[in-house]
Amino acid sequence: MTAPSLLLRIKNGQSVDLKAIPVLNYDEFSDLAVLLLKEETCHCVSYYAFKQENGLKFIMAIADDSQHDVIIFSHHLLNGSQFELPSLTPHIFALHIFEREIHENFGVKFTNHPWLKPVRFSQNRFNNDLKINDYPFYSIKSDELHEVGVGPVHAGIIEPGHFRFICNGENVLHLEIQLGWQHRGIEQLFLDKKKMLQRNILAENIAGDTVIGHTSTFAQLMESLSDIEITEQIQIERALALELERIAIHTGDTAALCVDAAYYLGANVFGILRTGIINFTQSWCGNRLGKSLIRVGGTHSSFTEDLKQTLLNVLAAYEKMYIEMSHLTYRLPSVQNRFDNVGNISKNQAHLLGTVGLSARMSNVMRDIRISHPTWAYSSFPIETIMTLKGDVFARFLLKRKEIKRSVLWIHNLLDNYNFDSSKTKKPIYSKPLKPDSFAISLTEGWRGEICHCAVTDDKGELLHYKVKDPSMHNWKALEISLRDVEISDFPINNKSYNLSYCGHDL
Repeated sequence: MTAPSLLLRIKNGQSVDLKAIPVLNYDEFSDLAVLLLKEETCHCVSYYAFKQENGLKFIMAIADDSQHDVIIFSHHLLNGSQFELPSLTPHIFALHIFEREIHENFGVKFTNHPWLKPVRFSQNRFNNDLKINDYPFYSIKSDELHEVGVGPVHAGIIEPGHFRFICNGENVLHLEIQLGWQHRGIEQLFLDKKKMLQRNILAENIAGDTVIGHTSTFAQLMESLSDIEITEQIQIERALALELERIAIHTGDTAALCVDAAYYLGANVFGILRTGIINFTQSWCGNRLGKSLIRVGGTHSSFTEDLKQTLLNVLAAYEKMYIEMSHLTYRLPSVQNRFDNVGNISKNQAHLLGTVGLSARMSNVMRDIRISHPTWAYSSFPIETIMTLKGDVFARFLLKRKEIKRSVLWIHNLLDNYNFDSSKTKKPIYSKPLKPDSFAISLTEGWRGEICHCAVTDDKGELLHYKVKDPSMHNWKALEISLRDVEISDFPINNKSYNLSYCGHDL
């Protein structure tokens, strides 16, 4: 087997010649994947396949947090070969979702996979005869049990997803979540759209609540493939926008959780506080969600000293109200009793499931791209990550509060120690060609967790394949597991405490 020391190791945001990626036979590939992923500091950030003229090319990317790099290796399944491979999931359960996606897209059968079910029902799936209404839900035959279906049409503004509960009375024995109800063909559109600006705008619409996260990841990837060097200030601005997005969404999530605890004073105040943050983003770039702010190579909306003073005023007002309201909310017995010991995920479960971001850190699993694979901004202005131990709704509730405070502190440190100058920025660059026969990977710690984009170019420098992975792909299974032995009435609270993405998953 190829020794790990001989593998291709690259940094976040780096591109390499496609031929530099080791091509292993499947036995070597699987042995190496299992060997690496047995290490607690390693996890799979992406594993996918794409068509080549003579078969399927499989690429696996494993983040080595201890070495701050990403290990890339591949294998090839030739046309005419039996599209059947031994599953890695029995050895590394976190790979279950990647193998399921490959199976759905290309018909590769992973033998001994415990749960080889459709992931998305995308338009380009291998078997178009498979309809979403034919999804094979797990069931238990018993006169004492009953099933409850929720969705895919919901009462509120939540996106479409179907939740199937198996209950004994009010107690949930099993939850299975079926997604795939809404598609825009995002990954294919990256190939169809030939202009960089079109792709840039497409990245903004992968997930509406993670505009900065996904667009920053895309921009870094394209800049790597185009050999575009961006200025320090552009990198600083992107990190600043990312932390503002984190603050805004966590604040909104806190308001939503207060609603489910029937604490409407908290819900109203936190909702107002979120508005102040996103209104600042609108004053910066013209859009409250940050659309048009992140562009390949530069920006049309430089952060100025005037904006700096405005942000300081916004944060001063935010902090005063937030500290007072959070101090009251997080100590209310009615809130603590509603969230405490509900929806627990242990550290061992979080690690086995391959959770990322807040869904990992809530159970004391260290996953934070800002620390393990930082961009220049986070290397120059380090941020400390936060973890909790319990892994229940209250842990997720508390962690949002702590991350808000940490992000505010980081922004203050940045504003106090960096002089913004619009002359240090550049306008966007849309016309520079991509390098041919290349592979690139880009990682960002969005507010949900790690976002991963990968791209492959052909011999003419055209995009051959584009892969998007939202952190929700790792974390949906954790939501399912955390509902076991919980009353079904606690599902809305548990669901909101994760706030996972439907559109980011369905693509």
